[in-house]
Amino acid sequence: MNDLITLALSKGRIFDDSLPLLAAAGIEVSEDPETSRKLILGTSQPGVRVVLVRASDVPTYVEHGGADLGVAGLDVLLEHSDDLAGSGLYVPVDLQIARCRMSVATRADFDYATAVKQGSRIRVASKYTQIARQHFADKGVHVDLIKLYGSMELAPLTGLADAIVDLVSTGSTLKANQLVEVERIMDISARLVVNQAALKLKREPMRRLIDAFARAAG
Repeated sequence: MNDLITLALSKGRIFDDSLPLLAAAGIEVSEDPETSRKLILGTSQPGVRVVLVRASDVPTYVEHGGADLGVAGLDVLLEHSDDLAGSGLYVPVDLQIARCRMSVATRADFDYATAVKQGSRIRVASKYTQIARQHFADKGVHVDLIKLYGSMELAPLTGLADAIVDLVSTGSTLKANQLVEVERIMDISARLVVNQAALKLKREPMRRLIDAFARAAG
């Protein structure tokens, strides 16, 4: 069992987008997570298994050895730690999947540019408070951060916040809720994240898998 490699994935877009990369590495997952109740899935390679965890938990599983490597969005990794190297995580490959962007959005009638220029304090709601805090600190803008976990678009509509920081893919959800994207913070994509201790202990099989992912990602 020592050479067994455990890959942490989250259900949904990351899982679906990872399948072609796994296939290119010669790995097929044995069951569909949408129909199976199992949280640990076998693969076509006896030495590799997949564990299904919440997206925000992938870095934690990898950092603490619950998984040897995983696939996580850059947003999740930056929220997990502002010092990835110091956390025991190694992030060798940008997989170029699950692409979107982190942006600031407001109601269409909110004058964001003026509020930011005047240095007034604005209220910002986000699930990504670390990223939001760093972004506004870099701009020298004073913000009151409000942590939310869902329905982010409601915050400006109900007066809870002046702006939100959230992931944007097509922008259709913002548009449907009469919100506008006023600032793009960064592009987001999923990364391969690796436990550094596992890389030393299982060097050959781990390195083969990392190289296969890197080739598949192009």
